[in-house]
Amino acid sequence: MAITTKLSTKGQIVIPKEVRKALKWKPGLRLEVIDTGNGVVLRPFRPVPKTNIKEVAGCLKYSGKAKTIADMEKAIRIGAQKQKANGSS
Repeated sequence: MAITTKLSTKGQIVIPKEVRKALKWKPGLRLEVIDTGNGVVLRPFRPVPKTNIKEVAGCLKYSGKAKTIADMEKAIRIGAQKQKANGSS
């Protein structure tokens, strides 16, 4: 189904009634606008639920000897060098 609408001088669009009805979108619904590079996608905004440290601590399990600051700095340096060599920034 292709339906057209216009962009106003204020950057607003009207989502046609039949589309709003089919999607059950009500007035006041917050929408997320996603730039696809070839257009945009509109979808209902769903914020990420708030969490606390107790809920996420330990989600990345590591078993082994604790890493030192020097170990971590070395790993960061090696990773940065690899990215630079691959042309990434």
